[in-house]
Amino acid sequence: MATEEIVLLNPAGEAIGTAPKAASHHQDTPYHLAFSCYVTDGAGRVLITRRALDKATFPGVWTNTCCGHPAPGEGLREAVTRRLGDELGLTVTDLTLVLPEFDYRATAPDGVVEHERCPVVRARWAGGEPRPNPDEVADAQWRTWEECLKLADDPDASPWYRMQMAQLAPLGAPEQWPAADPSRLPPALSW
Repeated sequence: MATEEIVLLNPAGEAIGTAPKAASHHQDTPYHLAFSCYVTDGAGRVLITRRALDKATFPGVWTNTCCGHPAPGEGLREAVTRRLGDELGLTVTDLTLVLPEFDYRATAPDGVVEHERCPVVRARWAGGEPRPNPDEVADAQWRTWEECLKLADDPDASPWYRMQMAQLAPLGAPEQWPAADPSRLPPALSW
């Protein structure tokens, strides 16, 4: 299996190199490119997942539908679509860029740091039951928007989920989230 590479960034969001994903996540994780995705269904629910208990970073926390790292040269839409298939066996439509400038730094209880420019995308579920990959996802549940907002107050929610909810809640329910301008993505990432 090929080593997964992440795209390293400078503070302006420009690519400055690549590094192996696994070896790059530690107490001094470099700033790098990532994404978060929220999948919604026709009833306005959001698919929320719990990270696998043996994940190297933030195991067992509840979070958005899917997170990942675009491969070097991979566009955001392609990365989101690939990762949703790998983690949950999902097919989606209508990808919408929502928070192109979201970034964060968070330290896990074991000291491992996440430090990411992490654009947020909404996608619409195209049908079929989620099939969580146990190496990635311990649980997946459809939740109402109100339940998603309450989860942001739960200590078992990921720090990036809580930070994203602080920005998404004022926008209303997911079907109301406006599409953001792709030119606000970091220079290292195409839409």
